[in-house]
Amino acid sequence: MSREEEILDGLYENTLNGMAPPVVELTKEGIALNMDPMVLLFDALIPALEEVGRLFEIGEYFVPEMLIAAKAMSGAMEILQPLIAESGAEPLGTFLMGTVKGDIHDIGKNLCNVMLEGAGFKVIDIGVNVAPETFVEAIKEHKPDAVGMSAFLTTTMPMFITNIEAIEEAGLRDQVKILVGGAPVTQEYCDTVGADGFAPDANSCVRLTKQLLGIPA
Repeated sequence: MSREEEILDGLYENTLNGMAPPVVELTKEGIALNMDPMVLLFDALIPALEEVGRLFEIGEYFVPEMLIAAKAMSGAMEILQPLIAESGAEPLGTFLMGTVKGDIHDIGKNLCNVMLEGAGFKVIDIGVNVAPETFVEAIKEHKPDAVGMSAFLTTTMPMFITNIEAIEEAGLRDQVKILVGGAPVTQEYCDTVGADGFAPDANSCVRLTKQLLGIPA
């Protein structure tokens, strides 16, 4: 086995097991050996994250395991993203993400961000406690393909409606797909507020975004 193959295998296994330091070191070594950043991403890191998602769905992994795997991947992404941008590789699309006004929970949001970036999306995170007018201004500025709104509290879930109404009033609703998520959110609630989709976890967020944007899985 060549050193390049060993690096890809190591990246896969260490990402799967949430071992951040080896993932960063192997990524740096791969770049030093002139390996293509896209190969590191698509032949090792993304497959590892997809396997993490699969293990989560069948109940072998839980949120803590997903978080440490995502953290390991994000260390590699910090190194790879500038190189991928330099190479002119086009992202699959732009995803704008924020937690709604009155809510400062960000674990689920951050996990979705890493999974989306790993899948090839450009992610713009506008943070927590985001007011409706901030969502509107960010859509105008960044022209995303999709917008994600997170609410962890039942008391902040009604902000979905407020945000979507503000986006409609600004004449931007037909320009973006809107996804909602968070612990208390359901598909029924998503349908009620007029969002395009509901993602119960980070893995389904990626799958649903691709589906809504017509991108092959």
